[in-house]
Amino acid sequence: METILKCTDLKKSYFRKVALNGLDLEIKRGKIMGLLGPNGSGKTTFLKITAGILSPSSGEILINGNKPGTKTKAQVSYLPDRDYLYKWMRISDAVDFFKDMYDDFDGEKAEELLKFMDLNEDSRVRELSKGMSEKLYLTLVLSRKSQLYVLDEPLGGVDPTTREKILDAILKNYTESSSILITTHLVSDIERLFDDVAFISEGRIILSGNAEELRSEKKMSIDEIYREVFK
Repeated sequence: METILKCTDLKKSYFRKVALNGLDLEIKRGKIMGLLGPNGSGKTTFLKITAGILSPSSGEILINGNKPGTKTKAQVSYLPDRDYLYKWMRISDAVDFFKDMYDDFDGEKAEELLKFMDLNEDSRVRELSKGMSEKLYLTLVLSRKSQLYVLDEPLGGVDPTTREKILDAILKNYTESSSILITTHLVSDIERLFDDVAFISEGRIILSGNAEELRSEKKMSIDEIYREVFK
């Protein structure tokens, strides 16, 4: 099976703080991978390197055989863990903003997702609830025809009903030609999506593998394995 992302001995330091400390990870095309770990373990730093926002201090990361840069930015659709749309925008403005920013943005797909998410194009960004805002950002990210979708805490702080809607949207728009990398603290809610999982601690992968095989081997859910690993 083709590898879409591979990193070897990846390191990243901020002055004296070590964020990544020799991280090794491989993501196959057509797979959904969960990157799981506590706060401060290096998850967001790794996602930002994957998205081309940060540069590693050393080691290697390849996306479709290329180092992060202009070429890979066109292949990676990144959902950060913070808001970045202008508050004055209407949802329709946000869609137009993404159309202008990304050549691979699919307007028809965005319209379908907005309907699925029960989002009104005339609504203003500043008036959206936390759950509606999460649904909008995910709609924009998933409407790109990318090869790797990188989702940083896509379920953060939303109610269970919205959570299910977001999970359904991820599954509905997932194709075997692309891969998805997700970080989350809500492991029990989202683990049904995972094909593979990697547990990260202090900037290193300490356990990884096929989700179903890990469940079978350890006779625990992924959430229970998470609690065991990080207790």
